[in-house]
Amino acid sequence: MTSTLPLVGHLIGGKIVQGANANSRSQDVFNPATGKAEKRVLLADKATVEQAISNAQAAFPAWRNTPPLKRARVMGNLKVLLEQHADELCAMITAEHGKVLSDALGELQRGIENVEYASYAPELLKGEHSKNVGPAIDSWSEFQALGVTAGITPFNFPAMVPLWMWPMAVACGNCFILKPSERDPTSTLRIAELALEAGLPPGVLNVVNGDKEAVDTLLTDPRVKAVSFVGSTPIAEYIYSTGCAHGKRVQALGGAKNHAVVMPDADIANAVNALMGAAYGSCGERCMAIPLVVAVGDATADAVIAGLKAEISKMKVGPGTAPGMDMGPLVTKPHFEKVRGYVDQGVKEGATLVVDGRGLSVAGHEEGYFLGPCLFDNVQPGMVIYQEEIFGPVLGVVRVKTLQEAMDLIDAHEYGNGTCIFTRDGEAARYFTDNIQVGMVGVNVPLPVPVAYHSFGGWKRSLFGDLHAYGPDAVRFYTKRKTITQRWPSAGVREGTVFSFPSSK
Repeated sequence: MTSTLPLVGHLIGGKIVQGANANSRSQDVFNPATGKAEKRVLLADKATVEQAISNAQAAFPAWRNTPPLKRARVMGNLKVLLEQHADELCAMITAEHGKVLSDALGELQRGIENVEYASYAPELLKGEHSKNVGPAIDSWSEFQALGVTAGITPFNFPAMVPLWMWPMAVACGNCFILKPSERDPTSTLRIAELALEAGLPPGVLNVVNGDKEAVDTLLTDPRVKAVSFVGSTPIAEYIYSTGCAHGKRVQALGGAKNHAVVMPDADIANAVNALMGAAYGSCGERCMAIPLVVAVGDATADAVIAGLKAEISKMKVGPGTAPGMDMGPLVTKPHFEKVRGYVDQGVKEGATLVVDGRGLSVAGHEEGYFLGPCLFDNVQPGMVIYQEEIFGPVLGVVRVKTLQEAMDLIDAHEYGNGTCIFTRDGEAARYFTDNIQVGMVGVNVPLPVPVAYHSFGGWKRSLFGDLHAYGPDAVRFYTKRKTITQRWPSAGVREGTVFSFPSSK
């Protein structure tokens, strides 16, 4: 039976492509608030991805030689268009991901900041120059584009994470193939259309929706020179090892299990408010979410638990489009069932379920993927809910006696994405930030996500590769350094042959 649902296609060579043949695969895209399929998305086969790569490769010579200032002006135009279309884009995000509209707007704004940073490309791409490094010899370095680059992005930030990648890549002179999540592809595709309207030439940015077949094509095609990825650690490791084995530059950002340390001297009320947003914002579907609180001392833990219970009781959970909602649904039914299974596992392992969100039902949206906020006390290292990334509205409290014990727990975990400490003690905060083995650290800041002109990335099994995402590292990732040493001998001057290694001695 032929589906009558709207079809989300690909953007290749500046045009929307609705499938190369009658056998093109597709899958449903659901509204998580209703549990109903509202559209279908095409899944690119190998030939379709190769078509996108060919278009990018054909567009590269002219785009590479476009002056950086002209490339930057496209980014400036895009920033304006994104701001003008913010309501449209946020509605798309909420309809497919489920996050509340205010959260979608926050995501979009952080993406726009990365577009704005990419518009500084003429300054960022300036090389270094040294005159007279030897007799009448000058030397300088340049940052040159790689060619065709690619990005593979997750469902939880369909606007922001792609904007971490391709704006800087194309501002540096590359062409780009974007493979967004097939769970919520519409806003990503619409932003690419706005990039064309902003002046990006056809073929410079291509969007292919798909699954593993599309991913593997990008990882193995020799025309793709670099791949950036954000997602779970097992997939990040696969992306990194496969891409590197095929000679590509790869940065693969993986999973997280972020701990928030609460010290006895912390402002508990402020810490609780911060933890509420960090744990339950976006239904916990953030790699920088806080799923674990490490409370130093039982009195601290008791106060934090009491505060969290009180605040959770005030939360409004419902469709992201409804006014005043604090939290929407999880993204898909399988993910909903997976997260609920983690709550079941935590109870089985002996953690104390203080707040149980499993019985939540939203009137008029009974088929939606709604799970209420859950809160565990007495979580222990070694429990599944302690070790594994849940990616849902589940917060666990671990009780320890000292700051050092808290830090030892954090350092022992396989992930090292983000962490934070709540304290009024500057000495404790300084010791924590200096010594903790985590890539992004907050002091009284629960989600220490760097702004666009710094770079984002964790340590340990949260990042595979040497360079972090966006910010200054993005310029290095999407370019290669070339050093030129030049000499123009004076006319009529003949010099003897020199067999020793050249130096300026």
